[in-house]
Amino acid sequence: MPKSTSPKHMHLCGFLIAGPVVHSHAIWRNPAHETPFLSLAHYARIAQLLEQGCFDFLFFADRLAIADRYADSHVAGIRHGDQDSTRMDPLPILGAMAAVTRHIGLGGTRSTTYDAPYNIAREFATLDHISGGRAAWNVVTSMNDGEALNYGSVPHLGHDERYDRADEFMELAFKLWDSWDEDALILDRAAGLYADPDKVHYVKHEGRWFQSRGPLNIPRSPQGRPVIVQAGSSGRGKRFAARWSDIIFALQPNIERMKVFKTDVDAALVDAGRPGGSKVLMAVMPFIGTTRAEANELLALHDSLADPVAGLSTLAAHANMDFSGLPMDATVNEIAASGSQGNIAALRSITPDGSMTIAEAGGVYARGVMCPRLVGTAEDVADELIAIIDSGAADGFVVSPAFLPDTFESFVGAVVPILQARGYLRSNYAGGMLRDMVKGGAQ
Repeated sequence: MPKSTSPKHMHLCGFLIAGPVVHSHAIWRNPAHETPFLSLAHYARIAQLLEQGCFDFLFFADRLAIADRYADSHVAGIRHGDQDSTRMDPLPILGAMAAVTRHIGLGGTRSTTYDAPYNIAREFATLDHISGGRAAWNVVTSMNDGEALNYGSVPHLGHDERYDRADEFMELAFKLWDSWDEDALILDRAAGLYADPDKVHYVKHEGRWFQSRGPLNIPRSPQGRPVIVQAGSSGRGKRFAARWSDIIFALQPNIERMKVFKTDVDAALVDAGRPGGSKVLMAVMPFIGTTRAEANELLALHDSLADPVAGLSTLAAHANMDFSGLPMDATVNEIAASGSQGNIAALRSITPDGSMTIAEAGGVYARGVMCPRLVGTAEDVADELIAIIDSGAADGFVVSPAFLPDTFESFVGAVVPILQARGYLRSNYAGGMLRDMVKGGAQ
């Protein structure tokens, strides 16, 4: 395919969970080699690999409980290795990644429901300082009863109420990040003047959910605040994302749903007074071969290792519903979800007549939690990514691995050079901070 005369630069992010499973539930079963998901060296290698591929950033999804909604038990998830069977805290890992990289952004998930704004403000100000302005916060509101039980808050807050709390959480976190003026730190060694106290401010926040005197006990970080990532896909979630986010991460099963989502988000950004204020990145899972036949063989191998029971356990956690009492031939329309509304709506959309069964949904979730799979040669995958960008359905992609680090190795080694040659992806980092990459194109 000839190079486009006016390519749209795409943003790339690597999607991770600090555990055995990402969207693919087959990762830890890779027959080619062990996946040392408890090892720091494993994550350091991934960060360096994605930086080699000129990715904007990587981020770790996270949740604060094992999955035990399916059959009201943790047995299925632990036995088969579902998405929540192990999740290490991503922030310490990101700190270590900062030490072995220079450019790539580093994102971690923290919940506005089970944390305090002061803690979050300190953690991400620290990460932003030690990384030289590369921190990103993936904001979640948390979505099921297991997390509530771990933090002693029963019952779990309702869906919209969690977002109401999150709005005030963000207001306070931003106040804390702004409590040090940019030029407050003086460091005059001869005069013994550390900082200007007139430029460090109490915030004195008194709200419905939070009270905090402030100020933050860390000087203003290079970016001022981390890049904000959000994945809300319900109506309320989109409004929250439109107000606060720099990046919106979306998981939609096909290009038609991507276009609808992008249109909805663009309208929400206009309503929030921030037209174009956030970039939309769609999840994709590539299977890359030297031939299409080889790519299909890799896909078949992967799918044979993705246990539908593990998928059902993860789905039950996302839906915050025990649907094990439903017959396996019941349809997904019978899932009464109080958890992730957007995920369940997307799952139902795969079969417009609502005919997907619970058993089939378990397979879909195990294979990739609805991530569109791009299967073919590197040229084929690059063509599909470019087609999505050119259609206006996305500003970039969150690349979700089928195996680790195998998928990223294939993508960086084979797909990235094609995207660069066609002008859709930077060939090097121009310097600056993560926010600079997010706002602008890829040079």
